[in-house]
Amino acid sequence: MRNLLQFLTRYSNFLIFLILEVVAFILICTHNAYQQSAVWSSANSIVAGVEGLKTQVVGYFGLRAENEKLAAENAQLKEQLMWLSNQTEEQIERDSSYLYSHLDWDYVPAKVVGITTNKQHNYLTINKGLRDSIEVDMGVIGADGVVGIVSAVGEKYSLVVPIIHTKISISSRLKTNGQIGGTAWDGRNCQYVHLTEIARHISVNEGDTVVTSGLTSVFPEGVMIGEVHETSLGQGDNYHQTIVKLSTDYKSLKYVQVLRNKNKQPYGMD
Repeated sequence: MRNLLQFLTRYSNFLIFLILEVVAFILICTHNAYQQSAVWSSANSIVAGVEGLKTQVVGYFGLRAENEKLAAENAQLKEQLMWLSNQTEEQIERDSSYLYSHLDWDYVPAKVVGITTNKQHNYLTINKGLRDSIEVDMGVIGADGVVGIVSAVGEKYSLVVPIIHTKISISSRLKTNGQIGGTAWDGRNCQYVHLTEIARHISVNEGDTVVTSGLTSVFPEGVMIGEVHETSLGQGDNYHQTIVKLSTDYKSLKYVQVLRNKNKQPYGMD
């Protein structure tokens, strides 16, 4: 105990300086978006590397290879399905711009190596990056529908902002009547989002399907988002208060596909 007190007394100035430096660093990262993003990106690369190594050690090599093969085949089948869909649309609505909503899309299969679901700003990490031609603002989907948007890219890994992030909104459409709105998360339950901007005179019913609108270059039109879980309309409300149950279960999400669109325009977040 005596030696500890002597040590603290001798190096007190240095320890105080070190504590103040740590506090200053935390304050800078907390209140400055650029520094926060830089720290998060660096930390994410380290965590992604550890998670990737853990996955390789724990997983069964044969089963993992088979899963990756199936993911690649699934991506290829989706491309063919989109092509066939466009052929049918061309026959039915030759002059409609909807014909082009699924063109020029490639699907890059990836594995989820890290994910959070209990924060206001959730993220997931996938094992594809710059070497796989992944870019910021690319859309990400899973077997059951929309997952999120790529926000940062490293050499081997990428960071994805999912729908369950309070600063992202996905342009959406009610499949039953074609009405456009936006899906946004309130930071509570990771299974539900809110469908906004649907005017009171529009019919909205429980069970209605919500899909991507195709109005941005991040997702093609018609990708599943979820189904209307409940909806209400107060006497003075101009818009429906609609809750949508997501089709994607983030807690069991393992494999995704990154959408590559050659004609993509920047999407961005608020």
